[in-house]
Amino acid sequence: MPNPQDNATGIAAVAAGASGASPFVTARGHCRPFGATVEPSGVNFAVFSRNAERMDLLIFRQGRTEPIAEIPLKPSTNKTGDVWHVFVADLPLDVLYAYRVYGPFLPRKGHRFDPKRIVLDPYARALSGGQRWGQSDIVRSEPNSEVARRCRIVNDEFDWEGDVPLATPMSRTVIYELHVRGYTCHSSSGAARPGTFLGLCEKIPHLKSLGVTAVQLMPVAEFDELDQFRKNPVTGEPLKNYWGYSPMSFFAPKASYAATAGQEVREFKQMVKTFHQAGLEVILDVVYNHTCEGNQDGPTISFRGLDNSIYYMLDKQGKYYNFSGCGNTLNCNHPVVRDLIIDCLSHFVAEYHVDGFRFDLASILGRGSNGRVLEDPPLIRHIAEHPVLAGTKLIAEAWDAAGLHQLGKFPAWGRWAELNGAFRDDVRHFVRSDPNTTAALAKRICGSLDIYGDASRHPYHSINFITCHDGFTLNDLVSYDKKHNWENGEDDRDGADYNVSWNCGIEGPTDDEETLALRNRQIRNFLAILMVSQGVPFLSQGDEFARTQNGNNNAYCQDNATAWVDWQLAEKNADLLRFARMMIALRMRHFAVSREEFVNRTSWHGTKPGDPDWTGETRTLAFQMHGWHERPDVFVMFNAHWEPQSFALPVRDWANRWRRLVDTSLPSPDDIVDDAEAVPLSPADHYLVNPRATVILVSPS
Repeated sequence: MPNPQDNATGIAAVAAGASGASPFVTARGHCRPFGATVEPSGVNFAVFSRNAERMDLLIFRQGRTEPIAEIPLKPSTNKTGDVWHVFVADLPLDVLYAYRVYGPFLPRKGHRFDPKRIVLDPYARALSGGQRWGQSDIVRSEPNSEVARRCRIVNDEFDWEGDVPLATPMSRTVIYELHVRGYTCHSSSGAARPGTFLGLCEKIPHLKSLGVTAVQLMPVAEFDELDQFRKNPVTGEPLKNYWGYSPMSFFAPKASYAATAGQEVREFKQMVKTFHQAGLEVILDVVYNHTCEGNQDGPTISFRGLDNSIYYMLDKQGKYYNFSGCGNTLNCNHPVVRDLIIDCLSHFVAEYHVDGFRFDLASILGRGSNGRVLEDPPLIRHIAEHPVLAGTKLIAEAWDAAGLHQLGKFPAWGRWAELNGAFRDDVRHFVRSDPNTTAALAKRICGSLDIYGDASRHPYHSINFITCHDGFTLNDLVSYDKKHNWENGEDDRDGADYNVSWNCGIEGPTDDEETLALRNRQIRNFLAILMVSQGVPFLSQGDEFARTQNGNNNAYCQDNATAWVDWQLAEKNADLLRFARMMIALRMRHFAVSREEFVNRTSWHGTKPGDPDWTGETRTLAFQMHGWHERPDVFVMFNAHWEPQSFALPVRDWANRWRRLVDTSLPSPDDIVDDAEAVPLSPADHYLVNPRATVILVSPS
């Protein structure tokens, strides 16, 4: 630790402004660790910039727009290699800080230094200025106007009370995706602290009763919800960046997700600890493919002002590659940026005890500085083999916005799981009654052996999902033939056009009882297929009780009832919620449907035993998953046809005849029962499966 009194090169930084504050005493400081580090006699600051010519550390008081001090960092004194650093003695920890960076503005060479802009520390542990959701300290009238955020100094002592990773095996994991704000923001949520980390804790009883084992939080790192400048063309309501897939800072938790202003670090830790005490893991959705600075017309907030040519992928003319579809692409495999990402992941594991990460547009992590796909991407491999991350769950969205699709080919090193888009599409096609879909469905049920069947993969490397935040909700998937995104203010151009959905005969809301019953059955069919398939089931918030977004399949900007979870539906659709809970419990009871290895204990059938039809117009499929070690067999029948189909059953003696657990065509509570209430079949040799229905039978163990 440096002692400023003994440092001959110490600098007395004179405070600016009218406050007349005493000068800060400074010393050279040290180059590691990055960020603001609290030490016994002061704070050390260290930040990377290779191409800056000089730099000032700015100190602010809370609520003041002008700095109370600008501390110059001299290249001859306050720089080690490409790291600028300074130690400030006796610095109050409630001050804020940022940097002013001087250097060339030569866009064709990639340099965009602008000392008029105050830039944030990429390693800042928390930011000020965003404590109140949807409110800013300044009026932002233009897309590139300055964002009034400053870096906070964090010196948090937190009692984890012996908290350790839950380490739930992937084969026993059920993931539930949710949005921290939207999950409890609706007036129906009953949360005392709606829209916050602590408000989320209030919904743990629901998550536990549902039976999921992990929550996956949509982005919780700092972003600017006010970076949207459009209005809802129907209501005139200003739109917001509600989802948060536009990071401003990778290390700092979202300040407005704290119930008490300035306590986001502590409350985030409290949330994780509380979830762990309930036996639930916490997975973060992280965005390391781009930042909120956008293209050349976007704001300078942090990375661009510190060293644009290092942090972003640029072509030979200095223009931004846009593999993210958001204006810029983070230069992930540059050693400096790679270290930043690894440090951030390690920070959330070590300091916040998170259990895993879902990587948005993860294929970008495998691109080099020129955008080409690397054969052996160092970042992806480093994440897979990093000792601190060794126990975490790693989930890749194995594609990017530029058309690179790596499903089943994402570099894995035995560690990476993937969101299985083929599962989503193939299951949707089958349930919609499309022809020539049974063979594809069988592959997905078996854990997608055709995709993940190499020596280093297992069924649990397939994250099986039917819906997620991108696209329709499960209710809307069976209620709309096309997207309805007009209220996003983009003339309905945004969002996917390819949805593989079916409205069951009527577009949107209806009072027609027959249509509603069919939609309800289709939702149950989707849930049943998801839970009997090998791989890791993934549910999206509110799908268990038919949440709707009114046909909007890209509700990223809808900070309102369109995207918030309406908890009244949990009561209105209690029968569906019951089915979802019991279907997850069925999966967890019958290990035959959650195996860890690709094993040949499945026999395939059609309407006749041993006679599956993999071709033509058939819309029926059955399979038997054979138990072992005295576990029961499970027999599953799918009928996606619009007419009933009679399935002959594999012969069993009378004492061990099949018993019915599930029939999605039956009214609740007969649609699903516990093992102890399983219904013996009579006759015992066949079962008439109603149109568009799923039936699950079990044998005595």
